[in-house]
Amino acid sequence: MHSKSHNLPPESGGNPSPSQDEKPTLWERTSRFLFGAPRSLADKSLFHRLALIPLLAWVGLGADGLSSSAYGPEEAFRTLREHTYLAVFLALMMIFTVFIISIAYNRIIEVFSHGGGGYLVATKLLGEKVGLVSGCALIVDYVLTITVSIAAAGDALFSFLPIGFHQFKLAVEIFLIIFLTTINIRGVKESVIALTPIFALFLITHTLLILGGIIHHTPEIAETTRTIGVGFKQGFATLGAGGLLALFVHAYSLGGGTYTGIEAVSNGLSIMREPRVETAKRTMMYMAFSLSFMAAGLLFCYLLWNVSSVEGKTLNAVLIGKISSAFGLGNFFVIMTLITEGALLVVAAQAGFLGGPRILANMAVDSWMPHRFGAFSERLTTQNGIVMFGVASLLALLYSRGDVRHLVVMYSINVFLTFSLSMLGMFLWTMRKFWRRKIRVGRALLFLVGFLLCATILAITVIEKFLYGGWVTLVVTGSLIVVCYLIRHHYRKLPKVLAKLYAEIGEIPEEPDLNIPPLDPNKPTAAVLVGGYGELGIHTVLNIFRIFPGHFKNLIFISVGVIDSGGFKGEDAIGSLREQTEDNLKKYVELARKIGMPAEYFVGIGTEAVEEGEKLCLEVAKKYPQTTYFAGKIIFQKERWYQRLLHNETALAIQKRLQWDAKTMVIIPARVR
Repeated sequence: MHSKSHNLPPESGGNPSPSQDEKPTLWERTSRFLFGAPRSLADKSLFHRLALIPLLAWVGLGADGLSSSAYGPEEAFRTLREHTYLAVFLALMMIFTVFIISIAYNRIIEVFSHGGGGYLVATKLLGEKVGLVSGCALIVDYVLTITVSIAAAGDALFSFLPIGFHQFKLAVEIFLIIFLTTINIRGVKESVIALTPIFALFLITHTLLILGGIIHHTPEIAETTRTIGVGFKQGFATLGAGGLLALFVHAYSLGGGTYTGIEAVSNGLSIMREPRVETAKRTMMYMAFSLSFMAAGLLFCYLLWNVSSVEGKTLNAVLIGKISSAFGLGNFFVIMTLITEGALLVVAAQAGFLGGPRILANMAVDSWMPHRFGAFSERLTTQNGIVMFGVASLLALLYSRGDVRHLVVMYSINVFLTFSLSMLGMFLWTMRKFWRRKIRVGRALLFLVGFLLCATILAITVIEKFLYGGWVTLVVTGSLIVVCYLIRHHYRKLPKVLAKLYAEIGEIPEEPDLNIPPLDPNKPTAAVLVGGYGELGIHTVLNIFRIFPGHFKNLIFISVGVIDSGGFKGEDAIGSLREQTEDNLKKYVELARKIGMPAEYFVGIGTEAVEEGEKLCLEVAKKYPQTTYFAGKIIFQKERWYQRLLHNETALAIQKRLQWDAKTMVIIPARVR
């Protein structure tokens, strides 16, 4: 017996199948044009080239936070009603909150340097059940990130059009979600680079808008200050201290949409360039300064320019129109500014496509979600998750009919649920460190203040807006938690069932004569496709020789190491996966030694098991012409629709391909009751 590793790069190796010799079909050419060519895992610099520098991370992840200035401050300002003088204090409180949450998440990034955001923080610090709640909240949150961003983009883009055109707004929003789904399947970096000019235009136009709005009213600052003082005294007289405080807290809480994108940086840490922690912290700094300037600046300008609601227009659109008229800029500046605002909101939807599928993939690795959601496409994107988020956001858009105020309520609840759990977990962790004198009390106070702010916003939003969309978020999130429990129960129960199957096999007999003959390529060969070393693979190997006693003289093991989002964490990930896959194959070779069979193994690395498995099988056929292929498959006594979602059909897919290649493959069932 001897063993051998065949290290075939994904783009080469083996005899091409007949289908590979043919010209690409129209669908294949269209798919390649839309989504790009497959990436090569043999490229050592692949991870480095896919990762984002701080500026690009700010565009891809920070746009979500920055764009929330288009709807967060507006909701807060509307809530003040006639007490608009409170906008000054509201702007200061917004700046304070942005920096508290941002600094807190900088500390989280330092502790959890491999990313994961709220899901990982809650899982590690508060337990996996609390982590599940945070993860489900984040999944719903990222779906609504896409939906509310696109709906707000529609509002901005249609604000300069006549009311008659608004009937087409929903159709345009649907198109934008489909467009974003497509470019994200192409890849993270490509989608971010394509949208960078839009981000820059938004910064330029809105910075000019805010500075121009404030400078124009500079001579009236003293009068404005006096008006604010008078308004405050009148409000104090009519509402009292308690009533004024309640109104302020109410407006502050319902403006919580302003802070919704801050966590995206810690969730997207895995796509940032090394040194990741420094890249993420710099990205967070960019986002904190830009968001606080935009949100507070717009609130202050609403007050200075006495902005009020106009049918078919956002408050930003009303403000832009007033400032443009005052400076004699005309409709061109209005249209250009609203287009850049709408475009940035489209960019902001990127955060949902960047962060959402990664949370889904992390939960899939932990068996809370179907494992296939952790798989990469040939473009190294979590394609299954991207498609799912695109479809879910479309459904949310259709349900809400694109009503941004309705969506922001649904959106804010889960954002602040996740914020609160993260802050609570970090507060408890820092307190434990403090009592051991390993950390200063200031850091614990930071997380305590962050928790109190976030929990306050969460509680008031749920109570005030429960009937206005809040109940939908809670029901959907709760239902998702139940589904995750059922999925985890299924995955945990299956190994116990397979262990019984292995027990039924009994002890593996070991041949007393260890004089195992060498491999003979001219003799009948059994090639077994295996995954990890376990009951299913052992069951398959032993049943080959029970069904075909004395026929096969060689035993070949074939395995594909599938690189998924759980394993693609750095430039050494592919080498580690190959080593792990080879270790499992060596155990199978040792199994062959016990039953007196000469054996070797073939290993490949890829993002998808079927295509790589076919390549390796054809490579085996070149060396061993008399090969019959085998694979094991779990067969349920009563197969349900969800079992196909939870378990892949790799064996059947490879069998179909090999049959087209004129090769014989036998699937040996492992029956599960």
